[in-house]
Amino acid sequence: MEAVASPCVSRCRLDPGTGRCVGCLRTADEIAAWGSLDAAGQRAVWSALARRRGESGAGLPPGLRFIERDWLSANQILGIEGNEAIVVDTGYVKHAAQTVELVRAALIDSAGDLLGDAPAVRLAGIVNTHLHSDHCGGNAALARAFDCPITIPAASAADVAAWDRVALTHATTGQRCERFSHSATLAPGDRLRLGGLDWQVLAAPGHDPKSLVFHCEREALLISADALWEQGFGVLFPELDGEPGFAGQQAALELISALPVQRVLPGHGRAFDDVQGALARAFARLDAMRSDPRRHARHALKVLVKFLLLDLERVEVDRMRETLRGASVMQRTAALIGMDFAAALAWATGELVEQGQLRRDGNWLLDA
Repeated sequence: MEAVASPCVSRCRLDPGTGRCVGCLRTADEIAAWGSLDAAGQRAVWSALARRRGESGAGLPPGLRFIERDWLSANQILGIEGNEAIVVDTGYVKHAAQTVELVRAALIDSAGDLLGDAPAVRLAGIVNTHLHSDHCGGNAALARAFDCPITIPAASAADVAAWDRVALTHATTGQRCERFSHSATLAPGDRLRLGGLDWQVLAAPGHDPKSLVFHCEREALLISADALWEQGFGVLFPELDGEPGFAGQQAALELISALPVQRVLPGHGRAFDDVQGALARAFARLDAMRSDPRRHARHALKVLVKFLLLDLERVEVDRMRETLRGASVMQRTAALIGMDFAAALAWATGELVEQGQLRRDGNWLLDA
């Protein structure tokens, strides 16, 4: 029998408020018992974790499951109709094994919740909102585990076919992604069937000029990817490449403002209902960045450095530049700030250490 992956994501600290690990969401008892459990017992833990990660999605239509992840891996939205399911976005490659287990657990739970004694729900497809590494890094692993096809934004089809890591931004940000192949594409104006509901496919440039969001008018739901979070939105990567990212993000927010939306399922963070509050915060954040582009660049560099440490967990300070030698987006971001790359990395790491996001141990830089 295939081994069950550990839920551990190397962020091992108990939250005194919940009694759960801030990384994997297990209780202390579940962590202590893990090694002695058989496969059935370990899968029972995964089932509990899938439910915990869906707590902010309580009350969704019965064909939808929300799986909240973290800042390294994007959230998953599982849509079930009959005995088939589609998952939207798949997280980062480092967490691919955990994504497989979470999706498997959600499918098993959904079979019981929706179908009773009917055959188990099978994963029939993967859909990506966009192809940043934290949204498609589990594509290959899920496709292998469930033998299902992958649907991507049409604008990224040529990049995936050629596996152009520069165009996909994986190489230029110092990030990783296992190669995958797609079977179909989605473009703005298309319709997506997900969870027994019809969703309109819409363009959401800004964070990624090729990104899509999905809107269900009937249920007033939005799968917003990184165009809108409860507290902002994703880094505007076009701006770091000298392209008009601020204008794209303005257009995406105005589009969302014009839609009937009562609940948002974002790419990161919890599902939320205060849509107008989130939009107000996002517009204010965008205005501040537009008025001071260096502010956006400084924020972006810190985000990218933090992401690197979430992935690697630790890196020697003296070798950091070598690790990022191909990360041209980060190098251009340093230039936008007005620093050379070495100075900018030193500034960003210093800021993150001061904020408690990273810590130093001699010549090593570690995630905190």
